[in-house]
Amino acid sequence: MGRAHEVRKSAMAKTAARKSKEYAKYGVLIYKAAKSGIPDPELNQTLKKEVERAKKAQIPSDVIKRAIEKAKGGAGDDYITVNYEGFGPGNSMVIVECLTDNLNRTNTEVRTAISRNGGKLGVSGSVAHMFLNQALFSYEGMTDEEALDLLAEADCDVTDIEYDDGLVSIYAPSSEYGKIRDVLAENNPDIEFLEDEIVWTPLMKVKIENETEAQTFKKMIKALDELDDVQKVFHNVEDMQFDE
Repeated sequence: MGRAHEVRKSAMAKTAARKSKEYAKYGVLIYKAAKSGIPDPELNQTLKKEVERAKKAQIPSDVIKRAIEKAKGGAGDDYITVNYEGFGPGNSMVIVECLTDNLNRTNTEVRTAISRNGGKLGVSGSVAHMFLNQALFSYEGMTDEEALDLLAEADCDVTDIEYDDGLVSIYAPSSEYGKIRDVLAENNPDIEFLEDEIVWTPLMKVKIENETEAQTFKKMIKALDELDDVQKVFHNVEDMQFDE
């Protein structure tokens, strides 16, 4: 059928695989949130947040509904959150957040993805001390001064506020996540967060100048991203562009 057909077929397959992983990822997050309390978004704020995030990511409603119904069934898989820390090419460092029902499987898969791409899995704390664990909120519709006044009045601890072309970005200690989110939502019921999560922010960034090391680093990140148990990957490399 020709190269054009094969290229389109390959692109469609990659898109389908990416969507499948996204569906599975949000399904597990919603299931875990529903299992942690009442399986009703109106009565479980953690579940409500995950449902909102899933809808924003255009996850089908039936995927969301199935995850909640599964949690209502009582018995089921027990998922735990675990972080892995590692070193990669060019003095890079990574923190890999996972949600898993099988620690042995996840440990093996993460270790393999890192070691096969020029890296080494570290022990707990070997990398985390070079990052800040922060709450991050980004949204439009308010200036940085207005946001700071609002949060100061509510006695919220804020690390930094950035304002760029109408976009407000708020950084705070991770322990302040729930408090700040509640304050912002209560004072602006129609707020739509562009970013609303706990992140690992590097204290210092590195730039990989060597092209071979840069490509190996990209392969490592891609290998980690493709693992079903991996939720997020954070690193300290700047100016790194990844292919979709």
